[in-house]
Amino acid sequence: MSTDAGSPSYLSPLPVSALPLSRHGLDRDYLSRSDPDLFESLRRDPRMLQLVLWKGKALLDPSGALDLLPHDAEVDSALRLYLGRSVGSDSPDDPVVAVIVDDAAAASFASPESERWGDLRALGSTFSDRDAGLFTAALALANWHDSHPFSPRTGMATVSGQGGWVRTDTESGREVFPRTDPAIIVGIVDAEDRILLGHNAMWPANRYSLLAGFVEPGESLESAVAREVFEESGIRVVDPVYLGSQPWPFPASLMLGFMARVDPALESILTPDGAEILDLRWFSRDELTESLDDIGLPGHTSIARAIIEHWYGGPIADRRQW
Repeated sequence: MSTDAGSPSYLSPLPVSALPLSRHGLDRDYLSRSDPDLFESLRRDPRMLQLVLWKGKALLDPSGALDLLPHDAEVDSALRLYLGRSVGSDSPDDPVVAVIVDDAAAASFASPESERWGDLRALGSTFSDRDAGLFTAALALANWHDSHPFSPRTGMATVSGQGGWVRTDTESGREVFPRTDPAIIVGIVDAEDRILLGHNAMWPANRYSLLAGFVEPGESLESAVAREVFEESGIRVVDPVYLGSQPWPFPASLMLGFMARVDPALESILTPDGAEILDLRWFSRDELTESLDDIGLPGHTSIARAIIEHWYGGPIADRRQW
C-alpha cells in the first residue's frame, strides 16, 4: 500500500493537530531534574504554576481550562512532579509542578461530583496545546508512581526523586525509571475501501472501534499489526502504513496508528475471536453515516477517532454517546 500520487489521502500521515494528546506545549526541562533543591527553588519562583491532580482528574477553571494555581498557593500533597516549562502564548517558560492530592485536599477545592474535576479521556480534545501536554504528562507520571511503590528488581520500597522522574530503592539505591507500553491500532480496509470496526467485550452494546493490541517482546510494529488483526478478526493484512502516534496514559500506553489492507492473495474469513472481540462489521462511508443512530464511535480524544475520520474524509458528527 504505497502513498504515491493517486493513493487514498488517508494513507498520508496524520497531522499532530488531529491527535489531541500528541500536542504538548511543554519543554520537559530535563537538565533541571537533577537539582537536589528543585522543588524548594520552584516554590520561590513567582512564575511557577501548580496543576492539581486527584484520582486521575485535574482541577479546571470555570472556562474548562486547567486551573493552574500560583506558586504561593498552599496545597497539601504527598507527591510532587516537575513537568517542565510551558511553551507558547498561554504562559511562556513558566515552570509547572503537578501536585497529587488525596480526598481531603481535593474536597477543599471542589466536591467530587463537581465539573471542576476534569477527565482527560473525555476532555482532551477541548484543551489547548499547553493544557493537553501538561495533563497527559502529569497523568502518565502519576500512574507510574502509583504502580511502583516497590522496586520490580528487589521488592524493596522506593521513593520519588529527580523531580518525580525516578524512583529509588531505599536500601540498594538502585533506580527505576518510567516505562511506556507500545500498542498498535489499525484502520483495516478491504478491496471495496470499507473500514473494519469491532465491538469489544468490555464495552456497552453498540460501541465500535478499530482493532488494537500491545506489541510483544521482540516484535516489530508491522508484525504486531498483522498478528493482532489476525488474532482478533481472522483477517490477514498487508502493507501497514504508519500514520502517527499518541500517548494514552490509561494507564501507560503509547498508541501507534496504522492503516493496512486485506491481503488479496489469501482467503480471509471474518471471525471475531469471541473473547476480546464479540462482533465485527465492514462499513462503507455511506453505511457508517447511516449507522450513527445505532452505534457509538470512539471519543474525540482518541487516536482511533482520528484514524476513522482520516479514512472517512472529515469530521463525523456524533449521534450516540460513546
